[in-house]
Amino acid sequence: MTAVTIASLSLDLRSRFLDGLAPAARKTILAAAAHRQFFAETVVTDQGHPAERLFLLTKGHARHFFVTADGKKLLLQWLGPGDVIGARTVLSSRSTYLVGTEVVTDSTVFTWDRTTIRGLIARHPRLLENALLVASDYVTWHLTSHIHLACYNARQRAAQVILTLARTLGQKVPGGIALQITNEELANAANVSPFTASRLISEWQRNRALLKRRGGLLLVSAERLV
Repeated sequence: MTAVTIASLSLDLRSRFLDGLAPAARKTILAAAAHRQFFAETVVTDQGHPAERLFLLTKGHARHFFVTADGKKLLLQWLGPGDVIGARTVLSSRSTYLVGTEVVTDSTVFTWDRTTIRGLIARHPRLLENALLVASDYVTWHLTSHIHLACYNARQRAAQVILTLARTLGQKVPGGIALQITNEELANAANVSPFTASRLISEWQRNRALLKRRGGLLLVSAERLV
């Protein structure tokens, strides 16, 4: 990556992890990173493996997932440009990745090995504070998910997943907002059965809240969805 590209990204990239840093510090931090590309469906971090690299998503989309003891894959938080992957890498004690992370679309990242990012944190303490804020955001997301599971019915949970995805990672296209999510993924994220997810999508298609498209959904009306 050229110095010009790094300088451009350091000014344009919006990331919680880089908040509050002077432009010169941002450039120094990004210049210390490697730049990598991942094809869609590539696993970036493996659950339980040593946390040796930190990633900052610059283009594309990814998601966290957790594999249970019986092999069930639970889909967790979706990620977009500016989000961090592998935050446990910054801890003073060596740790493992708590969850796996895979890219959903072709994506690019900045990445630092553990030694490099720990050295940068020593020089720029704001990075550690930002990492704590990122962790707090993740806790808030999981708390919200738990509340939805305890207090909301299947329809409300599925609708919330669609609305959250539309707000964070949806792509505006003619006629609505395009969402890259399958029936199975919706069922997993909303903690409903695949049959229930399919039934809800059919109902929402009939009232023109959304349309089923190849590889995903088109959200036409959030009001009709809820």
